[in-house]
Amino acid sequence: MASTTVQQRYRRIVEAILRRKALPAPHDGRRIPLAPLAEEPLVDERRGYPYVSNSIRTARYTVYDFVPKQLFFQFTRLANFYFLCVGIPQTIPGISTTGNFTTILPLLFFVLLTVAKEGYDDWRRHRLDKAENAREVTVLRRAGIPPAAAAPESGVLAQCETGPASHLGLQWQQVKWSDLQVGHVVKLVRDDDVPADLVLLHADGDDGIAYVETMALDGETNLKSKQVSAAVTGCGTIEGICRGGVEFVVENPNPDLYRFDGRVTSGGKTLPLTLNEVVYRGCTLRNTASVTGIVVNTGEETKIRRNANRHPSAKKPALERMANMIVVALVVYLVALVAGCSSGYAMFQHSYERAAWYLQDVPVPYAHIIMGYAIQFNNVIPLALYVSLEIVKLGQMLLLNSSLDMYDDKSDTPARCNTNTILENLGQVGYIFSDKTGTLTENVMRFRKLSVAGTTWLHEMDLGSADDDADSLAKADPGDPSPELGRLSRLLSPTPSAGADGPRRSSSQWRSTARPDHAQPELTTADLLEFIRLRPNAPVSRRATQYMLAMALCHTCLPEVRDGKVDFQAASPDELALVRAAQELGFLVLRRTTQAVTLRILAGDTYAERTYQILDVIEFSSRRKRMSIIVRCPDGRIWLLTKGADSAILPRLRMAALATQKANEVRESLELEHQMLRKSEAREPRNSFGGRPSITIRRSIAMAREGSWADSMVGRSRSFEIGRLAPLPRVRSRPSLNARTVSHDPGGPNTPHTDAQPAPARFAFLDDPSLSDDAEVFTRCFRQIDDFATEGLRTLLFAHRFLTEQEYGGWKTLYHDAETSLVDRQERIEAAGDKIEQSLDLVGASGIEDQLQPGVADTIDRLRRANIKIWMLTGDKRETAINIAHSARICRPGSDIFVLDKAKGDLEGQILAIMEDLQVQSQTNPSGTPGHTVIVIDGHTLAALERPAAAAAAAKTLFYRLILTIDSVICCRASPAQKAVLVHAVIHSSTSPRPKNRSPLHIHHLLARLRAFLSPSTAPLTLAIGDGANDLAMLAAAHVGVGISGREGLQAARVADYAVAQFRFLAPLLLVHGRWSYARTARFVLATFWKEMFFYLPAALFQPAAGYTGTSLYEAWSLTALNVLFTSLAVIVPAVCEQDLARETLLAVPELYVFGQRERGLSVAGYLWWMVGAVAEGVVVWFACWAMYGALGRAPARDGGLFALGDLVFSVNVVWTNLKLLILDTHYKNSIVVGSFLVTFAGWWLWQVFLAGAYAPGVWPYAVRGGFFSSFGADPAWWAALFGVLGLLACLELAYRSVKRSLVVAGVWKMGWEWLHPATWKTAFWSSAGAGTVWTRDATRGSLEEWDVALWQVMERDPAINAALRKMSRLGYRDDGDAATCRSGEFREHV
Repeated sequence: MASTTVQQRYRRIVEAILRRKALPAPHDGRRIPLAPLAEEPLVDERRGYPYVSNSIRTARYTVYDFVPKQLFFQFTRLANFYFLCVGIPQTIPGISTTGNFTTILPLLFFVLLTVAKEGYDDWRRHRLDKAENAREVTVLRRAGIPPAAAAPESGVLAQCETGPASHLGLQWQQVKWSDLQVGHVVKLVRDDDVPADLVLLHADGDDGIAYVETMALDGETNLKSKQVSAAVTGCGTIEGICRGGVEFVVENPNPDLYRFDGRVTSGGKTLPLTLNEVVYRGCTLRNTASVTGIVVNTGEETKIRRNANRHPSAKKPALERMANMIVVALVVYLVALVAGCSSGYAMFQHSYERAAWYLQDVPVPYAHIIMGYAIQFNNVIPLALYVSLEIVKLGQMLLLNSSLDMYDDKSDTPARCNTNTILENLGQVGYIFSDKTGTLTENVMRFRKLSVAGTTWLHEMDLGSADDDADSLAKADPGDPSPELGRLSRLLSPTPSAGADGPRRSSSQWRSTARPDHAQPELTTADLLEFIRLRPNAPVSRRATQYMLAMALCHTCLPEVRDGKVDFQAASPDELALVRAAQELGFLVLRRTTQAVTLRILAGDTYAERTYQILDVIEFSSRRKRMSIIVRCPDGRIWLLTKGADSAILPRLRMAALATQKANEVRESLELEHQMLRKSEAREPRNSFGGRPSITIRRSIAMAREGSWADSMVGRSRSFEIGRLAPLPRVRSRPSLNARTVSHDPGGPNTPHTDAQPAPARFAFLDDPSLSDDAEVFTRCFRQIDDFATEGLRTLLFAHRFLTEQEYGGWKTLYHDAETSLVDRQERIEAAGDKIEQSLDLVGASGIEDQLQPGVADTIDRLRRANIKIWMLTGDKRETAINIAHSARICRPGSDIFVLDKAKGDLEGQILAIMEDLQVQSQTNPSGTPGHTVIVIDGHTLAALERPAAAAAAAKTLFYRLILTIDSVICCRASPAQKAVLVHAVIHSSTSPRPKNRSPLHIHHLLARLRAFLSPSTAPLTLAIGDGANDLAMLAAAHVGVGISGREGLQAARVADYAVAQFRFLAPLLLVHGRWSYARTARFVLATFWKEMFFYLPAALFQPAAGYTGTSLYEAWSLTALNVLFTSLAVIVPAVCEQDLARETLLAVPELYVFGQRERGLSVAGYLWWMVGAVAEGVVVWFACWAMYGALGRAPARDGGLFALGDLVFSVNVVWTNLKLLILDTHYKNSIVVGSFLVTFAGWWLWQVFLAGAYAPGVWPYAVRGGFFSSFGADPAWWAALFGVLGLLACLELAYRSVKRSLVVAGVWKMGWEWLHPATWKTAFWSSAGAGTVWTRDATRGSLEEWDVALWQVMERDPAINAALRKMSRLGYRDDGDAATCRSGEFREHV
């Protein structure tokens, strides 16, 4: 609430300063006349100016606001602001002792460098926007206006029609999208993208219907039908358009994609305008030759842009928060250091200076002392921190872009980093919000399974060589039967390799991505065709033939021949999959019109063409969840075919009561299996965040093996394979009535039941009498439907019945009245359809695979094991979203799926019921946590929660509290704006302040608070991934946006922070490169602050010897070049090249990703540990150098000057900084790392030679001239002190590392802050069993993510473990139970 109030006040201030106010909405919407002859553009009543242009902008800045926004952004970084505050006073003459511009000029250089880089990134976005706005469209304009010159790359667009001028002075011309205006009449041809929001004027389709694809707009895969309003007629010609008298009144611009309000007036008649007559920008015209429309919304006022985050602000890395905290702490330290040294000078002045005759008359003002110390130690906060960080991120970006792990060779698309400032955010993601279509799926449907007469058959003809067979059939001349017969002959003939009774294969080519270990049916549709050939009159054969006919007839697909290949125009990919499957099974749709459909059907060894007259089509709708077609068969019978969801078909069956009873019995049985599966999963080993570990020690899985009875429950919905499994308990019922089948056989429906040939033994189960028992068939079918659903297949039921002429005639009159009604037309059509769709007989069920992109399911499984919650936000319908969630393993077989639906009533009550259920699970499960849970919500329900009403506010609060505890959320029918709302809600809900603890301050509470402060738990970061324009708002709202170069275009890929070719590359992007970037950047920040603290501490310890006068221990030139020449590579190179763990380890063990989520790389505790080390090493360097050079340097050639001692300390600091950071601390030492150390080491001594010759002779505080050659450089004592101090530091460092490694292996190191708890010491020394549990801990106890990085580094050196990790890192790896385990003794031996 506070943040909202601040934003509102800020908006009001901006509006007052810039005099910008929200535009008032016109009372009656915007009026747009159809007047192509008008010369002046239409005027927006709200502004008094023409409507906004059609150009769009996804870039973040303009020419006018780039500089002020960037300056504000740069100086919100505390380090930059600090140096600005120090640099401005330093420019005042007489105050600074080190020059007037030594701080402000480098600061401005570094800031301008960063600004230039950000400007270059935004310039690239401007170029992409320019390319989008320069696309061309055909517009009706006056002939005197010259058409826009076609761009060289617009060869396809240039082929659009540009007709001659009509007698009215108008012609079709090509114009750029950006030049499009409200009121323009545009013409689109097939496969054109829609450039603005249009109202249709004319369409070349039947009855003025056009089909558009809205995948880039709302993510839905089905084509939408749009129809020209009945008030607009005759607009197919220029004369018809110019006839005049047509005015459109449309709603004001708004982001609602699922509603459009308006009206059209023509000839005194007014009709409403709805969503059915409007086409939005972002759609694509499909299956329609051409359409004409009038523009009603342009540019940023279109629906798709109103749903986008149009001008997103620059994103900041999450690590910057901790870096700012460190800067604040260092400022406090600097103030304390300046205050201490200044106080020291006061004491020195009082005790010594006043008594020294040579210092009595030259006191230094306290202001100069304070300012001198502030300037001398201001580099404790490194000036080049952010610039060096930009260099680091540039190197990390180049490595990411060149990574072969994320290169797609099929499309020749590498990974691309568009925003390198937030690379470390990739290593801290806790939530992934994913689009569905084009992101998870290929938007390609494949018919995969069918259930007929209680038997399941796998369809594999589209896999492997079957693709070639299908192509050969499709490419043939429709009049040439030979290819079809040849293919079907091969499918229907026994193969020589497998005899009639020979053994069958144990596995198929196809595996379910949702359940890869699930056994598939041994018999395929090729076997079914063979059985039909052998015994065409068997009951199963007749039912199967009936099912295939239903697939070929019950649809709206239109066949067409392109380049000699038969293809289909389909309104949905589901129908396309069914028609193609029917074609592969021998039922090819040759021709289809609005009156008839002609099939080519294989009958025996010949083919026959049969024509079915189409009487009526009752179309699919989201409310009906089914479609029906009524045809007249060649024998004259009237046949009703219906397909749809099981919930829509089941109540309309002739034996609905029996079917419902069996469905409930199956549902109860499946629910019992589900509960048992959930209990077995609760007993499995868990990691610290509730997931299954990737690796377990063999001893820890022994208990799981003892409880191996649970393994049988993992495949709870195994497909019913009659040949292998025992039959289900038979339910006695009345014999089947065996409805008549279609007259497809040459002998007709009354052909006697005779077998053509004896069937092989593998088909013996098809003679089971239970296959004619309706109760048994229902039970098996419903179990198979559940099996299909858990495998991620879309399920459809087919049903049918034959109608009498009298029955059809009476219904036809009712249906015709509904079709011609002007009031409640759609409702009356649905009611009429429901009346005829009764007393149906079940034909069978289908399972359609929405083909996932390669590796999606395995990637999601790995990301879940990395403690990342995956949400799916899609515009598709609920059933489709849930099926894909199963297929992609967002939903697991044991998941509890809760559906929130506004239509069910009280939302608050539904949410409270879910919370109670989860609480009960937490109390009953052995792990103390609920099982895997999924929430399903739709856009309408989410909109109800977002309403400002008081009742909705309570439900909204509960909802956003609930979803943070849920494993996955599926949001269907979501608009682009709602996707962004969910992302914002998760961000704000996760970062909401925690209530303060008012408990008494005991020692235990103080220790707990200290530990919480030193290891703060921050909210997880969010990542959004999508591939279409409808995902832009979501990508901009998340901390990290990833675009996919998918089927919906490149809109998301070019605007997002990162772009990859496929979803599977998200695993290496996050688990490998994300973790590397986080670990590298965190170490860079720590190392940068460490080296500054380590370097300047000896200078502070030197001040007592200099009387606290501010005399610098170090020579000025060397001090100036320190961070640029001598310590820059030590922090930059490891930050670019370091790999603390191998990529195979990070992919094999995704749990290691929590390293960044829990901020183990850069935390308060870690920073303090590094600072303690810097202080200790700085103290050792100063006193060791002072003692060693003073004690050993008694030879006559000894140089006792300030420069000799200062240069010794400086040399030790430079050499040790590079040795420690490049050699000792870096795990992955390649030639670049070693070369950097050698270059810096050699460069320092070359610098010494340069200084000795470059300094002018004279009296200086530092005797630099010739010192390295003639004085201290020739003194063995100086060199002995140098190597002695370095040796001492190396011994201390190696001793610390050895002790730490021993404690890590022993499992004691990870106790961490438990040493501060008195109970630890009490258990260790006073408990009889405590000593063993405390001092002899095993490093492998606990979860994988809790194992120290050093332990994994030791494991990687073992060849056996390394080989196992490499095997596990491969995509699609399935654990066999042994490859990922090792015995405890072997593990200790490896370590």
